[in-house]
Amino acid sequence: MNDIDDALERADHEVFTREPPKSTQKRVEFLLDKLKTTRAVADLLSVSQRSVERYLKGQRKKPPQAIADRIDAEVRRRWQPRVRLRRRRQAATRTGITVETRARFGYTAPIGTTDDPRLRRLTVHLPPQYADRLFQAQRQGVGDRQLREIVAEGLQEVYFKDGGRRAQNLDVEFSDIDYFDVSF
Repeated sequence: MNDIDDALERADHEVFTREPPKSTQKRVEFLLDKLKTTRAVADLLSVSQRSVERYLKGQRKKPPQAIADRIDAEVRRRWQPRVRLRRRRQAATRTGITVETRARFGYTAPIGTTDDPRLRRLTVHLPPQYADRLFQAQRQGVGDRQLREIVAEGLQEVYFKDGGRRAQNLDVEFSDIDYFDVSF
């Protein structure tokens, strides 16, 4: 995964109406309910089928940290899909998304202006059209570069060009992301 995909996943987790199961046994039961077979759960977690059976019976309660992290990530990825989908639809049609980032922004601008890349910290609310494009691109499985281009275009139009009121010929390049966070 990449910075923007990770941020969108974290934002999805913030809209949960209930917390996912806490115990290893309940988490593995949840995964079994979704995937239907212990073999599928074992393949997903990269463990043996026997280990999955032990987790289900409560014979093993504390998996190694790497496996516990995989279990947690897979449960969260599948937890409350309708709640997440409803919130994404709302962001894509009505509310938009808020992007908080610290990254290097470079510019292509007319002669006589500065185009030196600078590290900036921005918190910008992007309109629903950019949220929709970002979600569609993520669903299609596009790479980090295309997701960055969508975010850069949104930041360029909303923040740097101020909705068309200034810097008409400015093109913004978004690189060297220090951190990136999204909320919707």
